[in-house]
Amino acid sequence: MRDWKKWTKAAGVRAVKTVAQAAVGAIGGAAVMGAVDWRVVASTAVLAGILSLLTSVAGLPELKE
Repeated sequence: MRDWKKWTKAAGVRAVKTVAQAAVGAIGGAAVMGAVDWRVVASTAVLAGILSLLTSVAGLPELKE
């Protein structure tokens, strides 16, 4: 049986890291083009976080089951 508290913590940590990485990538890409559109950066980061959580449903290597 899955320990939901541990899973939530591990998935949350992974999602936060993914959000930060996506934001850095979007800011870097936009800066090269000349202007940073913060709405695009935010939406990219949020979508990355949601996808990270959905991917974590399949399993997290950090948790041994």
